[in-house]
Amino acid sequence: MNTTIENTVEELQLDKSKWKLTKFGDVAIQQKGKIDRDNTELTRYIKGEHMGSEDLHIRSWGDLTDEYLGPAFIRKFEKGDILYGSRRTYLRKVAIADFDGITSNTTFVIKANEAKIDKRLLPFIMMSEGFTENSIKNSKGSVNPYINWKDIAKYEFLLPPKDQQAKLAELLWAMDEVIERENEVLKKLEHTYFTLVDDLFSKKNENWEFIRLDKIAKINNSSLKSNTDPNYEFRYLDLAGIIEPKVIGDLKQIKFSEAPSRAKRVVNDNSIILALVRPYQKAFVYVDIGKDIIASTGTAVINVTADIDSKFIFHQFFSKKFTRYCEDRMTGTSYPAITPTDVEEFKVAVPKDKDLILEESIKLDELDNSIMFIKSKISSSKALQKSLINQVF
Repeated sequence: MNTTIENTVEELQLDKSKWKLTKFGDVAIQQKGKIDRDNTELTRYIKGEHMGSEDLHIRSWGDLTDEYLGPAFIRKFEKGDILYGSRRTYLRKVAIADFDGITSNTTFVIKANEAKIDKRLLPFIMMSEGFTENSIKNSKGSVNPYINWKDIAKYEFLLPPKDQQAKLAELLWAMDEVIERENEVLKKLEHTYFTLVDDLFSKKNENWEFIRLDKIAKINNSSLKSNTDPNYEFRYLDLAGIIEPKVIGDLKQIKFSEAPSRAKRVVNDNSIILALVRPYQKAFVYVDIGKDIIASTGTAVINVTADIDSKFIFHQFFSKKFTRYCEDRMTGTSYPAITPTDVEEFKVAVPKDKDLILEESIKLDELDNSIMFIKSKISSSKALQKSLINQVF
């Protein structure tokens, strides 16, 4: 299916000669229905954090009994309405509600004017580069920029005739279905991975030993010295360089003389890098080749010295056991953190039968590789979807 869509996108020859320049306000209707929260049967609400960037689907929500909501949460939305985050519009928060609920007055609730547009097409117009650029350009404020409805309503784009809209909508939603199927595969793989990690490392097992990490590994064993050659160049790995769990982005190459004072931890081959600040596990990576990489002092750099597969140890930091350990030991309010000593004292699981280490490592690595593969496919599919949207609009 994905290949078919890719071919369709490549062959897409759009004749826009009969398309009509249209104002967004002519095809979209802002809904301003208000709710008395003390007298409503509605139970679910949507905050900005419940809407993902460039994701048309609502994947989480809150319940009115969960927490105190400020007075801004008065806007009613219905199943099928489009929700648009009017603040920090560069985040591209456009989502279709699949239930009735409540949101804040800073989230626009939008219905399609079905007399003029196929409603399935409207959310993709809002995902286009042109729509986003217009919102960013016309936003007010600097700290928390916002867009007014009148500025969105004035945005102009080319709208295809009604007889073409349905076909284009079908193609765009077919691409979305591909991404959703891939997301389902990812969800299942991650569930299998984390279940196996917890089964292995979070439960008591009489055939396993629990050993302090510093007994089998060196933590932050090597640091850059103050007399390091000022022209020494390295790649700097701070927490911002870890773009998602287990994935390092492009690292900036800098000279020691220009490096921040936090650039201290020397990374070696097969180093495990742990973030010492919350959220734990979001910035954990394994570095196969550590040559000329220096990590921030906000990390713990771990090198396994015992005859144990270091990847086997790495997987253990994604267990609920390690998360609970961190939560029990973290200190600080603004930036809760653990210390290198806490990392040293953490007890890792090691089977008494050493052959099990390789066996379990292979299982975990295979799952991990499958997760990375499907994430790559999702990324490619999203790029194709974006290309298709921008070809049309």
